[in-house]
Amino acid sequence: MTDFDLDAYFARIGYGGPARADLATLSALHAAHVAAIPFENLDPLAGRPVHLDLGHLQAKLVAGRRGGYCFEQNHLFRGALEALGFAVAGLGARVVWMSPPGSPLGARTHMLLRVDLDGRPYLADVGFGAHLLDAPLRLEAGPEQATPVARYRLQQEGELIALAVHRDDDWRRAYVFDLAPQLPADYAIANWFCATNPDVVFTNMLVAERLTPAARFNLVNTRLVERRPGAPPSERTLASADELARVLDEVFDIAPPVPAAELFAKIAGPAVPA
Repeated sequence: MTDFDLDAYFARIGYGGPARADLATLSALHAAHVAAIPFENLDPLAGRPVHLDLGHLQAKLVAGRRGGYCFEQNHLFRGALEALGFAVAGLGARVVWMSPPGSPLGARTHMLLRVDLDGRPYLADVGFGAHLLDAPLRLEAGPEQATPVARYRLQQEGELIALAVHRDDDWRRAYVFDLAPQLPADYAIANWFCATNPDVVFTNMLVAERLTPAARFNLVNTRLVERRPGAPPSERTLASADELARVLDEVFDIAPPVPAAELFAKIAGPAVPA
């Protein structure tokens, strides 16, 4: 197992607080991670492999001015938490974000984390690119949980737990999961499927999100949406490869792995809802 460079990770996310395995540190790291390391799927979109070992992840997401999607983000976050002494288990979820009510469930194509602290479990997830979480949640169904920038609740649905997000004056289910720990082989198969299957979102669409204390930025293909607390969303359509390059650089702090013109050629087309 590759050693985890906590100093480099802390510098990457701009964290200068205590290095302790407690809730305050977990919450601070969670918020700093999603503000600094954007969700993005540029490698699958460009036909490049996605590696989940900590050596590759630290080179890409920590040293390389890149982000990643859920498997990369949460493997990296898990590495940091375990280096600090947290007790962490990896879980798998089935995404239902854009699914009509009653739709059959899909495969476990999302990774999230269970963190146990002082006898209480928490859900940590820095990699849900449809709606990034800014803080860990108590892993208990029922009560609404408010974070600094959003509202969530966990709902018991038979043997599954659903994460619901309050957005646009309504509750929207994000994903469903159970508490069965996932093996490295489970993530390897799901990651390979998401990174290579020609029919999945990640090989066909550009998806990027960054969540700072001031704003949430979503990019889906050429549609950029900015949401700030207390203000209606603003959006615009990127009209050129040069504009895409500027947004990746200035909004998401991403140095793309291929020229922006190559990416723009893949995504220019009808707008897609975020």
